[in-house]
Amino acid sequence: MNRRFQFAVVASSTCIVLLLLFGAVKVRSASTSDPYGHLGVYSEVLSRIKLDYVEEPDMKAVTLGAINGLLESLDPFASYLNAAQYKQYQEAQQAKRPDVGLILSKRFGYLTVVSAAPGSSAFKAGLGTGDVIETISKVSTRDMPLAFAEILMQGEAGSSVEIGVLRARRSETQKISLVRQPVTFPPVSARMADNQVGVITTTTLARGRAAEIAAKISELEKQGAKKLILDLRHCANGVPAEGIAAANLFMDKGLITYTQGQKSTRENFEAVASKAVTKLPLAVITGRGTAGAAEIAAAALLESKRADVVGERTFGDAAVRRPITMDDGGAVILSVAKYYSPSGKAIQDTYVTPNVPQADADAPADTDDDPNDPNDTPAAKPGTDLPLERAMKLLITIVK
Repeated sequence: MNRRFQFAVVASSTCIVLLLLFGAVKVRSASTSDPYGHLGVYSEVLSRIKLDYVEEPDMKAVTLGAINGLLESLDPFASYLNAAQYKQYQEAQQAKRPDVGLILSKRFGYLTVVSAAPGSSAFKAGLGTGDVIETISKVSTRDMPLAFAEILMQGEAGSSVEIGVLRARRSETQKISLVRQPVTFPPVSARMADNQVGVITTTTLARGRAAEIAAKISELEKQGAKKLILDLRHCANGVPAEGIAAANLFMDKGLITYTQGQKSTRENFEAVASKAVTKLPLAVITGRGTAGAAEIAAAALLESKRADVVGERTFGDAAVRRPITMDDGGAVILSVAKYYSPSGKAIQDTYVTPNVPQADADAPADTDDDPNDPNDTPAAKPGTDLPLERAMKLLITIVK
């Protein structure tokens, strides 16, 4: 760790501790719903840090760290951008420049990988869900606004950016050079598996993908499919409307999702019978890299009892975000509304938890090889896709 990073960590920690100590005293005289009382506590903490800290603090760094910590505690996808950064952000939104294919969030102050687009340089480098990006071009990502980090990943096609990655089971940061290139997601794929099971896989729910899924359903039914699997394990890209449309392909009635925020009234999204294309039994597979539009679809299909969901808990990212401009020309990018499951769970906060979790799908096989035991199953072969196998077994029990 360099000295600046150590100071930022110590300063942020000190700020939190002091907030707790002074808050315990001040809250006695200030209503918990009074923001001005808490601002007074914050101002006093800053004053104590400036006057009493062991060395002269960089108050700009302390304040910036506090702002980013506040935003991250609310929403791991929120960002504060100063005027210059916000200008770059607006330009990047319009230009849609090539990048390295990473979908990111913030966890514990650092950038965390949600997913890597298939075929991208990040995907080819083996980056995946949970990897921590410690540096971009040798600049620490600690307290770096998420939106600004995404800008730094973009650039001219063929140019490269060096990132420092911390991975599980590795004690040291790994330096990786990624080449920027236009990111294209593969089309929706479909195949017939055993026992008349059709498997549909998509890695994005960008505009138009629900129509592709509908076409694949039709193809599989013509090939004799009697049950379907929708694989959303690596689907973290897309737009909410497409997740709603994808769920509607399998639902002819009922609530799919709704949005609601502090200043936005509830808006319901109901299934439309004419848009449903199949009534075949369905299983959905999710993983830690399932996010956004795919979570909306998975939550609706699970809670409507239209499908079993197999695999891992999803990432948790389903919200309406907007940049809110500030007087100094900067902006705060905030969630102004969240998407909720039919039962009223905020997907961003509660994720989508499969009713057939990964632990069950990965349970050790019965290996005593007793030919007379009807429950005996052989040990899984190396490379076996256990969640997929589990989903297929579930469907077999539904349709005899």
